Amino acid sequence: MTVQSVFEWLESWPVSVGIRQSSWMFPAFESVHVIAITLVVGSVIVVDLRVLGLASRNQKVSVLSEEILPWTWGAFLIAAISGGFLLASKAHTYFANLQFQLKMALMFAAGVNMLAFHLVPYRTVKGWDLGRTAPVSARLACGLSLVFWILIVAMGRWIGFSIEG
Repeated sequence: MTVQSVFEWLESWPVSVGIRQSSWMFPAFESVHVIAITLVVGSVIVVDLRVLGLASRNQKVSVLSEEILPWTWGAFLIAAISGGFLLASKAHTYFANLQFQLKMALMFAAGVNMLAFHLVPYRTVKGWDLGRTAPVSARLACGLSLVFWILIVAMGRWIGFSIEG
């Protein structure tokens, strides 16, 4: 199976054809995708700013994370599904697009960063949950997270301006 055949297979799905040919399906899927990404980024920012000590200082990091993380993952799932359908509608075009490639690379980096955060500094959260400054590794991970997600949003918007309808 070649990359070309995978692209053709994705683009031949009935929903892919519908999104490509319909005057309303692409904007509908894109709207769902943008709203979901907004929820992902907003919820990530809330936790990142708390760990950085810039917001919600009277809230435990662990409690805030437990309350917000299900919303983050739910919104991410919706964003991934809706984005997947948008991708499938024009797989050739998206995979050849530099901004799309950068967005995917940044999402991978954000995922690795999140994993590192949860595997290393977050394991000691009880020691800095409230009233103490988070360790440098936690603050670094959250600072990187903010940068990654801002750039992911920028690349997503840039995709929209760099691909012709």
